[in-house]
Amino acid sequence: MRASKRPLGVVMAWVRRQPPKVKAFLAVVTGMAALVFIRFIVHDHDNLFVAAEAVHALGIAVLIYKLTKERTCAGLSLKTQDLTALFLAVRLYCSFVMEYDIHTVLDTATLVATLFVIYMIRFKLRSTYMVDKDNFALYYVVIPCAVLALVVHPSTSHNIANRFSWAFCVYLEAVSVLPQLRLMQNTKIVEPFTAHYVFALGVARFLSCAHWVLQVLDTRGRLLTALGYGLWPSMVLLSEIVQTFILADFCYYYVKR
Repeated sequence: MRASKRPLGVVMAWVRRQPPKVKAFLAVVTGMAALVFIRFIVHDHDNLFVAAEAVHALGIAVLIYKLTKERTCAGLSLKTQDLTALFLAVRLYCSFVMEYDIHTVLDTATLVATLFVIYMIRFKLRSTYMVDKDNFALYYVVIPCAVLALVVHPSTSHNIANRFSWAFCVYLEAVSVLPQLRLMQNTKIVEPFTAHYVFALGVARFLSCAHWVLQVLDTRGRLLTALGYGLWPSMVLLSEIVQTFILADFCYYYVKR
């Protein structure tokens, strides 16, 4: 008798055979089920945001291990690291002038680690950097994010420059991983440590998105009012959802393999 197939393998094979619309529907259902599960097992949903930043830091730690032990930055996008450092620096500034808390400490640690990764790629391991494959034009994301921040930003009592900065870092974070995904698409090969890093980003984005969605549900929408009026509250949620979906496809194939 032939050995029966593993249940997970059977399910994954069935999912692969489905058309894109069905896959998208299944992804939404799975995400909603995960949100319900998290809502019942995590009592303080603020911990989800802390966990998201901690997972992001863990992903960068994986990169540092790769750079220091293997002495190569092949497969890494310097442009994604530049964008990450930029939005972290802006968010750190906003945190200092608007609300100093545990997130400030985590963002500081993550920014220092990211700057170290940039230093290693730019100076120590420059010869292994795939500059021809890392060809995503940064102005495609930086300029639109800046323009969008000028148009849609918080309507709080803070200084207009601080409100613009807050919006800019939210929008930029949502698209900062695009150069890394473009590089992996160009090379057709995903290096293991880079895959772990991108997967960590995906998990971090899902936890952050879950934090915002559950906070809105818990406060029955009052959180949206606390964030300000107009389009800004919706744009915060949309930014989280967009980045989660950008990384969802990669995370699916990561888990499958």
